[in-house]
Amino acid sequence: MLRFVLKRLAQAVLIILASLTVVFLVVRVAPGDPAALILGASASQSDIAALRTQLGLDEPLLRQYLTFLQGVAQGDFGTSWRLGGDALANVLERLPATLQLSAFALLITVAVGFPLGVLSARRAGSWIDRAISVPTLLGQALPTFWVGVMLILVFSRTLDVLPATANGTVASLVLPSVTLALPFLGWLARLVRNGVLEELGKDYVRTARAKGVDGRVVFYRHVVRNMMIPVVTLLGLLVGNFIANAVIIEVVFAWPGIGSLMIDSITNRDYSVVQAVIMTITVAYVLLNLLVDFLYVKLDPRLNPEHMS
Repeated sequence: MLRFVLKRLAQAVLIILASLTVVFLVVRVAPGDPAALILGASASQSDIAALRTQLGLDEPLLRQYLTFLQGVAQGDFGTSWRLGGDALANVLERLPATLQLSAFALLITVAVGFPLGVLSARRAGSWIDRAISVPTLLGQALPTFWVGVMLILVFSRTLDVLPATANGTVASLVLPSVTLALPFLGWLARLVRNGVLEELGKDYVRTARAKGVDGRVVFYRHVVRNMMIPVVTLLGLLVGNFIANAVIIEVVFAWPGIGSLMIDSITNRDYSVVQAVIMTITVAYVLLNLLVDFLYVKLDPRLNPEHMS
């Protein structure tokens, strides 16, 4: 088991390093000079050149990269010229808002998607199955930003029952959370449906029924447990996707999380903050995948490397 953990941790470090490298290169090849943006249009070329030297932007790219990695190893992404203060501290200040939005979206996804998937499987081929499948497929197909705008127009502008932007209340979480959850809710419902149908067709279910075991016991104790591995996989990926997809949702609903912070920082070429945001999202995604790997072993001991050797 220790070897399994160390292998996964080594893979996680490599993924994080690769992500940091890509972000470092992308933000530096993007058009626009941060020094010119900081000083404004009235700055002279000599002032811009002096600031570039101060920021280290005139150094060779490889030296900038090595300096960047050294800072990251110490938890230092630099200073945000736009917000002031440590870049990572600014990101961590906005992170709770994104986590709150993601957690609420996950709650909606599980609370609605899982029961719908089970109901659809138990009524496979019926009008109930079709009534569930069509809306969930539609939710996956619609563009997220368009759904957000439509929800604002209907529930905020027309009916005036829910706020369109963050105001510190639970009500302000509803529209962005539903928008974020809608496509993933459909994924979960269809995955649960297909998993339940696959398990119901297996020999152990028919044997248990032939022996007179109560159908509810077979379903909830065996069928649901055995189809949970792909569901756990999806849920682990969903949390990471919620955090990543929150970029669009936070802009639409003016939500004060790391997504809207990243968009503002990209627009203003605030390299330090952009890199800190990407690092935060990447680490969250990698840690969630590690958690999913460990849950695999917990749900199905046959996946334990010690049992497979």
